[in-house]
Amino acid sequence: MILSVMNRRTFAFALLLAWAALPLPAEKKPQPIEKPMAGPRATVLRITPLYVTPDPSSQRVDKVQIGREMVIAEKSGPWMRVYANTDVEELRGKDTPEIGGDETPPPISGWLEAKGVVEESTPNGDQIIMGAAANQESLASDPRGPANAAQSARLLYRRIVEMFPNSPLAPEAAWRAADIEWQIEKADAASRPSAHAKDPYMRDLMDEDELRKVIKLYPRTRWAALAAFDLIDNKLCGDWEGSEQCPVKEADVYEKYADEYPDGPRTAQALYNATYRAAVLTNMFQADGNDKKADEAHGHARALADRLRQHFPDSDYTRRAGTLVFKLDQGVPVYGIDQQ
Repeated sequence: MILSVMNRRTFAFALLLAWAALPLPAEKKPQPIEKPMAGPRATVLRITPLYVTPDPSSQRVDKVQIGREMVIAEKSGPWMRVYANTDVEELRGKDTPEIGGDETPPPISGWLEAKGVVEESTPNGDQIIMGAAANQESLASDPRGPANAAQSARLLYRRIVEMFPNSPLAPEAAWRAADIEWQIEKADAASRPSAHAKDPYMRDLMDEDELRKVIKLYPRTRWAALAAFDLIDNKLCGDWEGSEQCPVKEADVYEKYADEYPDGPRTAQALYNATYRAAVLTNMFQADGNDKKADEAHGHARALADRLRQHFPDSDYTRRAGTLVFKLDQGVPVYGIDQQ
């Protein structure tokens, strides 16, 4: 009798589990939009409405932002049906959790007017997008410019790399896109209290992936040198807090950069930055009463200034380094509370 009751309970429980596993009508998920496997890629140079049908009086689906990637499905006169990203960031931020990463909405399908659309087949399309990106980047530095101009520029530069990978503009566009993202993250990191931490690992660092990709894809180029210089930011101290350790380490980082990129577009700046830190160390060691190390730092600053004069005689950084050495020779402090 007891076994019979247990069997009935077991059967009822199994039936309940089977019923619970069935999807409820209200929970039925809509079928995802099927994006074409391939098609002509394109982007827009202006914020463009997306409609249900090729008619501006039809229902508006969304708006395609400047620089967003699109795949063209079909064309009808002055209209084209596209699969387009809208307001969803294309790259995951460094703080985006890895769990739940598949929740990114799919591209939205709709019709838009072909005005202001650049396709892969557009004559001089890479140059057209480059000009639009440079314009957005210029607007980003204007206080009266659009709030999202920097991101628009970044997306346009990325389109050049993806749509025109063999373009001579692709390496520069790749660096510009990466640099814009770097500067945005750098400004955000500088606004946080951790920005003043002496050691780099104690603050929020910028994501290096895009810049490192530029160095990997375009090695020994001007753009690789620029990317490598940006990466130095993650190695610098926040506040030195009067510690010789920071300028010693930073001077070494800048000198190594100059050795690796002796003719790079940022090499003169790197050598000046190293010279300044050697001059600072001269004052720090003097304040600590360590005359031997002070003399060594003074001599190092002079050697770096000479290196600048030899390789970059017409650079402002060379003249600035010369001024630092002149002050040291005259006993004028360049760092500290007694700076004159």
